[in-house]
Amino acid sequence: MTQLSRKAADFDHWIRTSFVQMNTELEELYFAQEDRARVVGTGEAIKARLRDEGRVHVTALLAEGNTGDGFESAFGVLGSVGMYLGALRRHELTNPAREERSPFPEASSLAFHVGASLGMAPRFATAHLATHNRAVAGLRKSFTSLPDEFLFIDENTRGILALQAAADALTRIVHLGVSSPVADLPFAAASQALRAVIATNERLYQRLDLQRFFYCVRPYYKPYRVGRQEYRGANAGDFSGINEIDLLLGLCRANDAYYAGLLVDKMLFMLPADQARLRECMTYRSLLDELLALAPAHARAPWFRANATAFLEVVQLFGETARQHHDQLVKRFIEQPAAQLPPENLQGITASGPPLPVLLRSLELLRDMRLAAERTDVATRHADLARLRAAVQ
Repeated sequence: MTQLSRKAADFDHWIRTSFVQMNTELEELYFAQEDRARVVGTGEAIKARLRDEGRVHVTALLAEGNTGDGFESAFGVLGSVGMYLGALRRHELTNPAREERSPFPEASSLAFHVGASLGMAPRFATAHLATHNRAVAGLRKSFTSLPDEFLFIDENTRGILALQAAADALTRIVHLGVSSPVADLPFAAASQALRAVIATNERLYQRLDLQRFFYCVRPYYKPYRVGRQEYRGANAGDFSGINEIDLLLGLCRANDAYYAGLLVDKMLFMLPADQARLRECMTYRSLLDELLALAPAHARAPWFRANATAFLEVVQLFGETARQHHDQLVKRFIEQPAAQLPPENLQGITASGPPLPVLLRSLELLRDMRLAAERTDVATRHADLARLRAAVQ
């Protein structure tokens, strides 16, 4: 582990302690109100303390001119300053809708400096609270100490780790060849990992408190400005694994204009290593295309039937994770509670930036691509998968 500079370590400690305490106090004040969406005018003394204490750490790091040696130190600082700016946005101390530039120039300068040095967007990313959220004595970084935020962070991280495991397994098949007799092992590993994702999604659906998530967890993921530029919020899909699965299975294609646009949007929100993995994955031929090319000559071969059947199981399980995410999680925790809000509270409701109806249409399309649903308005692999199923019957 890279040694943090003293100032970076102090900022990290503040984020894990006082920062969490102040955010939690504010959330309890908001949640106790009749209008839980009202932020302005509540807890102003706590907000001022949070703003001023954080600025001390940011200014000290900016003056230091470096964030310590190595990726891990710089990445930790980017997460800390990003979480600080995210909290300021949540508590309406900044709002891109009413500003042309961030009112926090020191934090913006630090975020730009570190983000540019890493090749990432200058704000906190999903990895800061998931796969690279280093625990200290059992405690990971968070905005609050609310149990529902810990549940959300932990289950999201479990889901991401499982999807990464599935992507790793499918990548091994690329190098083995889809006709390999030992492809059964990575296919089984991918299926097992996807079942873990399904279980994680189900736990979130059953255990996450709707009111606490919507009013006390989700608002920290809103877009905010760094300097003049507005950056969308961190998204749970901002890692390469899920897109590697899309591409390796052949359910989505990098030369599809819609899907390629999603990849471009995500790149700077991912770790540099993930960016490199995704670029490499774009050079592979999908397993579906490989199997379809082999089917005319080898459909009756035992290896073809075994591997194609295992492939179809992975496709079915991955589609189920997409269905869960959209039809259960997005609908329950975003769409339904948002429908109860007055129009003036819907601005900035999504982490991704666009209005909620636009986001929901986009997520529905992505769900149907991953399900290979039959649609006439967009290209999916519905017919190709039907051909493959017919070949192994």
